[in-house]
Amino acid sequence: MHDLSGELIDGRYELLRQVASGGMATIYEALDTRLDRKVALKIMHAHLANDEEFVNRFIKEAKATAALSHPNIVSVQDQGWNQGGTPAVFLVMEFIDGHTLRDYLFERGSLSPAEAVNFLIPIVSALSAAHKIGIVHRDIKPENVLISTTGRIKIADFGLARGDLLGTTITSESSVILGSVSYLSPEQVQRGIADPRSDLYSVGIVAFEMITGSKPFEAETPIQIAYMHVNERVPRVSSKRTGIPDSLDSLVFSATSPNPDDRPQSASNFLEALRLIQNELDPKRTQMSLELDLPPLPIRDKSRKSPRISKEKITHSSETVQPMTTDKGKKPMREDTGENTREIRRRTSARVQRNRWIALLIVIVIIAGGWYTLVGPGTRIIVPSVAGLSIKEADSSLAPLGLISHVSEQVFSEDIPNGKIISSKPAGGGRVKPGGSVLYIVSKGPERYNVPQLRGLTFDAAKALLEKNPIVVGNVTPVFDAKISQGLIVASSPAAGSSVKRDTPIDITVSQGQEQVPLTSYVGLSGDQALNELTAAGFDVTSTYAYSDSVAIGAVISQDPAGGASANKGAKVTLLVSQGSQAVFIPNVYSFSEAKATSMLQDLDLKVVVKKIGKRTVKSVTNVAPTVGTKVQRGSTVVITVG
Repeated sequence: MHDLSGELIDGRYELLRQVASGGMATIYEALDTRLDRKVALKIMHAHLANDEEFVNRFIKEAKATAALSHPNIVSVQDQGWNQGGTPAVFLVMEFIDGHTLRDYLFERGSLSPAEAVNFLIPIVSALSAAHKIGIVHRDIKPENVLISTTGRIKIADFGLARGDLLGTTITSESSVILGSVSYLSPEQVQRGIADPRSDLYSVGIVAFEMITGSKPFEAETPIQIAYMHVNERVPRVSSKRTGIPDSLDSLVFSATSPNPDDRPQSASNFLEALRLIQNELDPKRTQMSLELDLPPLPIRDKSRKSPRISKEKITHSSETVQPMTTDKGKKPMREDTGENTREIRRRTSARVQRNRWIALLIVIVIIAGGWYTLVGPGTRIIVPSVAGLSIKEADSSLAPLGLISHVSEQVFSEDIPNGKIISSKPAGGGRVKPGGSVLYIVSKGPERYNVPQLRGLTFDAAKALLEKNPIVVGNVTPVFDAKISQGLIVASSPAAGSSVKRDTPIDITVSQGQEQVPLTSYVGLSGDQALNELTAAGFDVTSTYAYSDSVAIGAVISQDPAGGASANKGAKVTLLVSQGSQAVFIPNVYSFSEAKATSMLQDLDLKVVVKKIGKRTVKSVTNVAPTVGTKVQRGSTVVITVG
């Protein structure tokens, strides 16, 4: 599936970036525009969205995971079909900001026993909750263990889950087991069946890898790895690394037993054993109910009382003025003589007369100024403020004063709306003669220019069109595009029709035509590997199935187009996958009950005809035709005689 980043799904979820892609679906980081929060959006690949069985499984995954409520399980929030744009079946999950256990192991290599136990406890706790309502995950692996930045561990991707709420995840037509082969239990590889103990086997393999830094089995092809899980015993952790506690070594060894009966019989038992080991490794550890989360920080009481000031420290100012005392040694002042009194009166009279003349002059100036301003030639009208008003509103304010208005200038403004007055000449509070004019400077609103439609134009034509407005060409990015011919514009940013400021750079995306991708030959390799890698390379892959006597079950018999050349990205590739040999050997069903013999033969795609003889109450098989060991084609008829 091509990258859908930037699209709006279901009119609500804006795809921000592609996070991961697998064989069934692609996961995007998205924004829920309705609730303004980040979510993870899982979109099924287009070639699977046409398969009713896969769509049903996808929907059942949403229902199954939504039924799980546990702090260590990624919650499902929504599911639906995108109707308004690109056809897509999608699943909305909580967005986990962090990384996967695979990333952690890639960086660290291996973990100490105590660290490994700290990781395993929340994983097994989540599985215990799922198992209690009848859901088996079936695909536990480091890639499906998420670690948030807050320390919370989450189990994701119940896409292969099986249980009462889901039904089955394996088709009888393909007989191809889905899942990651390095972590599959032997019973899943052999018979395609799984129960809670199968998840515990996968957890044991994950634990082995966390502690030792490597998987127990490595091979060139997935089929070889699956064969080793069935026919070889996973070694003890202590054989790969020293210093492992015996209890942890024994627990991992029992969890990876090929016989499900030898493993812990439930996730609850496994969890209890892990907690005992945790206490053994760290006896002083405080037991908490929140699995592996950091303890919540206590909420500090932010209320504060105003500081009190002791009364003793408050300084009071004196409200009384102490009377001045004369020094006893000072002599009293002499009384004024009559001559001095007459001299003082003469000086005072001259000053008073001068002040009276000054006051008279000021009064004359004020009267003259008032006459000039109010009655004489200096008469002026005070202009009211019209800033922020419309022209009509401003004229209504000026008309009663006998003033005339004119629009002298129109300018762009980021703050004043279009049609509103920015300022006037004279400004508010200024004066103008009766019948005088007031000039308006009016806003044209923000300076904006519409981005023209550039899609489908050549670069030169797009550049010429942009230069008609004061906007410029920004970055030019080449991209592959299956619909737009090479050299033509695919899109612009900001998009066509957007309003932009002067001199805004418009980034342009130019088509390089259809992308050519090398096509590898997968003949003889795993069909799952071919499907995943070709889909990741951008091809539209369809798998068909046929019997083959020369090609192993699950391997590719042929592909169309063949490998070795380049093909258009998104082109259709058809894989023909082997279902195993067309011929089978008649098994020995002598002495079996009718039901058991019939079931065994039908499992080999043989038709069974039963002949009953005798009067015995409990009957068993007494004869088989064709005889035991005969090589026959699938679909052949086998006659069994019971008596």
